[in-house]
Amino acid sequence: MTPEELKNKALEYHASGRPGKITVLPTKSCASADDLSLAYTPGVAQPCLEIKENKEDVWKYTARGNMVAVISDGTAVLGLGNIGAEAGLPVMEGKAVLFKHFADIDAVPICLNRVANAEGRTDTDKLIAAAATLEPSFGGFNLEDIASPACFKVERELKKMLSIPVFHDDQHGTAIISLAAILNGLKAVGKKIGECRFVVNGAGAAGLACSKFYLTAGAKLENMILCDINGVLHTGRTDLSEEQQMFARDTPFRTLAEAIKGADIFLGFSAPNCVTADMVRSMNRDAIVFAMANPTPEIFPDVAIAAGAKLAGTGRSDYPNQINNVLGFPGIFRGALDVRAKDINEEMKLAASAALAELATSPIPEDVRAMLKQAYPADAAKGMFDRAPGLYADMVIPKPFDPRVVPHVARMVAEAAMKSGVAQIMIDDLDAYEAEVARRISRNR
Repeated sequence: MTPEELKNKALEYHASGRPGKITVLPTKSCASADDLSLAYTPGVAQPCLEIKENKEDVWKYTARGNMVAVISDGTAVLGLGNIGAEAGLPVMEGKAVLFKHFADIDAVPICLNRVANAEGRTDTDKLIAAAATLEPSFGGFNLEDIASPACFKVERELKKMLSIPVFHDDQHGTAIISLAAILNGLKAVGKKIGECRFVVNGAGAAGLACSKFYLTAGAKLENMILCDINGVLHTGRTDLSEEQQMFARDTPFRTLAEAIKGADIFLGFSAPNCVTADMVRSMNRDAIVFAMANPTPEIFPDVAIAAGAKLAGTGRSDYPNQINNVLGFPGIFRGALDVRAKDINEEMKLAASAALAELATSPIPEDVRAMLKQAYPADAAKGMFDRAPGLYADMVIPKPFDPRVVPHVARMVAEAAMKSGVAQIMIDDLDAYEAEVARRISRNR
């Protein structure tokens, strides 16, 4: 499909029939006068009064427990930049579609205006105040497409203020999924995360959050070099943000080409075609390359493999090992909502990574195999889904349309929430819970 064909098809998709991609449907009957008297006045006064006496009853009598707000100010939309709240709305609608399709979560896109400063950038205090007022209506907040460095403060302060999960997917979604790929990749090459040299290109929201998360998983700060558009983050630079300063190294390296020599793992959250085959050849043996710039990666996987990388991945669906956030946020929020977690903490994020890593190497049931073959015919033609269970360089993470992903991630996230003390509902039988989530989401497919 040519770019012009894609443009026309996408515009027609969004405009045809009822404009947009989402709607609201009732869950109770409203087909008679009696129904009307229960759905609205006078009957609706009864749950109102119950909630007035006990605010916790809001979870019993309303849809709040399955409702997520997808909140953005439109300052960092996809790779399009600061295009505004209205222009960001199709993306937030799309996120709501994925929440519903993959996890049966009702999500509402909320694009906020009038939260910018005089320069047109995020006024963090205004955005925090506006978002916080929405808390009574939702079970969780998914922050989306908020520019760095404002996104860090917005998430941090909202997590302090609110009693519901707050999750900035641009930071943590990519971190969780890429860590799963790294964990399996390191098993494949026989290396330990604490001994590996990391080079991360891109020191914005995703690059910084991923790097911090890898430290939580055992990577060493002294083994990590970050680069941005101006080169290596080193201690001699005076233009670094507070978040970037944590990764400033006392190093003679100044360019990506210098830093990548001898590295075990390269991760890209930056710009197209900024990594060459020669750079990959200069890396350590059995190198891992995850180039996640979209739609054009820092280096294409086939080029990286030809240059000596042991395994590679991108954010694209037409290459192996797609680092796609839809592998993460639906199951993470499903698990968090089902135990009414007060937060999505590090333990829950690590559990999500472990769930994805585990699934990638587990046996594929016959019914799942059939679904994967239908969703990925090119991979099926190569026999990808007919192999014995194990670790393969072209599938170190599961496929987004694997129906086991959301139930298994939800199960392990819920378990981690209970163990770490942020859950307000306890699930006794996690096997039964995982099976029930699978049944629930199958109705949306």
